[in-house]
Amino acid sequence: MTRVGVTFLAIAASIATWSSAAIAEPMGLPRGQDRASPYMRVFGVTQPPYGFVEFCQRMPEECKTGPLEEQRFSATPERLSELHSINQGVNHEITPATDLEIYGQTEYWTLPTTRGDCEDFALLKRKRLLARGWPTGALLITVVRDEKGEGHAVLTARTMQGDFILDNKVDEVKIWHRTPYDYVMRQSYLNTRVWMSLDPKAASSTLPLAGVQRGR
Repeated sequence: MTRVGVTFLAIAASIATWSSAAIAEPMGLPRGQDRASPYMRVFGVTQPPYGFVEFCQRMPEECKTGPLEEQRFSATPERLSELHSINQGVNHEITPATDLEIYGQTEYWTLPTTRGDCEDFALLKRKRLLARGWPTGALLITVVRDEKGEGHAVLTARTMQGDFILDNKVDEVKIWHRTPYDYVMRQSYLNTRVWMSLDPKAASSTLPLAGVQRGR
């Protein structure tokens, strides 16, 4: 079997088991989200992370919204395999480091070259998937609270097959609710400069990202 076939089977297995896994692992499910759905639900507009706003001011070309696509992206087996290869490749290429260690400040979003924080990993993965033809509305930076209750950023791939998470902590691409996270907010698929709340009880937030390092 080809590598694409093996990777797709792994992702397909994730889709097939999401329902039972959600029941077995309810702790990370965000309040108000439907554990019986492979898709996240949004609950209105919220305030974007201030690091993202500053990033768009410095690098506006990275924050352009593509053609309006209200329909979810229909990912082929090859496209789904790309999620795995990009996630794993960037995870092993970039050395995890906090913004404070690299830039001397607590919140600085950018495209990494050698070292980066969690949001930097997500931005680089997004850029590389865009270069392979993925639409902007299918690649959404997402802010979560991790196992320690700290801010963390991942990339959501919004597809007809479900919402998949590319995370610098793990190489495996997972359906969103098979991660141990509490989902806070993510970009709008209609306008990536706009952010949507993923928790109906959450007020507008500028949750700082702790930059959890891979494997720690």
